[in-house]
Amino acid sequence: MRNVAPATCGAVIKADGYGLGAATIASALLRAGCRSFFVARLSEAERLRRTLGPDCDIMILNGLDPGSEAVCADAGFIPVLNSSAQLTAWRACARSAARPLPAALQVDTGMSRLGLSPEAALTAASDTELTEEIDLRLLMTHLACGDEPAREVNIDQLRRFEAVAAYYPGVAKSIANSAGAFLPPNFHCDLVRAGIALCGVAPVAGTKTLRPAVRLDARILQIRTIKPGTGVGYGLNHVASRPQRLATIATGYADGWPRSLGGKGAAWYRGVRLPIVGRISMDSLTVDIGGVAEADISEGDFVELLGPSQSIADVARDAGTIGYEILTGLGKRHARLVIENGQMRNEHNGEAA
Repeated sequence: MRNVAPATCGAVIKADGYGLGAATIASALLRAGCRSFFVARLSEAERLRRTLGPDCDIMILNGLDPGSEAVCADAGFIPVLNSSAQLTAWRACARSAARPLPAALQVDTGMSRLGLSPEAALTAASDTELTEEIDLRLLMTHLACGDEPAREVNIDQLRRFEAVAAYYPGVAKSIANSAGAFLPPNFHCDLVRAGIALCGVAPVAGTKTLRPAVRLDARILQIRTIKPGTGVGYGLNHVASRPQRLATIATGYADGWPRSLGGKGAAWYRGVRLPIVGRISMDSLTVDIGGVAEADISEGDFVELLGPSQSIADVARDAGTIGYEILTGLGKRHARLVIENGQMRNEHNGEAA
């Protein structure tokens, strides 16, 4: 990312690449020159290695479950050590292997989620045997409010991190996630861990430099006109006050379209907003197509759920959630068409469009 140069940009592709397919995203980023990848769990790292091969660093953000250290070491993954217990277990594994093992060390600078306390990190830094057992590749922390640039806590976390980092000379540093990439350069350090920004989703309100990477269309299953007084969907909580032309769409909450969008969200068709009416079902939802001429829309046509007319942020706002939840919730039934360098391929055959 030009925005963070000269810092290196690593790629966080946990949760199956934020729901878009980790293998697909990793392959594209590998071709673009990325060599540092982050996942949340050992199982994700094992799947990703088949795509990336042996020449990339794969770091495991959650660290390791007890007893899985040898598997991780044998595979060459890099655990992010988040607690004194994880640090002790990894050092013991290194002694058994009779060689230093690579690791990253996370410091909790104020988020109270994962990481050693600053005091524990300083204690580890003073241990003269640490470097004999651990090849420390990265010292990192995580911003709690990076998506709110004006929050003073961002500066507080940076200062706490810098105070600890001073005791780890020569070790690469990382504090910025996707949101942190849009903070001032002193937050970028050596490595930025970009995640949802790689999917074209702005992590900070008002960001204009990202291009959406995702479009979601869904097929019209059926069109009908209902009379006044007719109910729609489970619970019949929408009752037509006038004749209404409705279309049933082949996407529901099993496909990751939030049930909370019932009566609030919309689909789009050729620039026309189609309000969702009634409750969203497991496999379908219903929209009002009265704003489209009858001759211009038919069963089998596709409507836009994500795209030029409706961003992930728009859907998240209507659903009362965040873009991360919308993106990671997209179900496996969607057919996935990948466009790269002007070429389209079908990533796998799903059941829904």
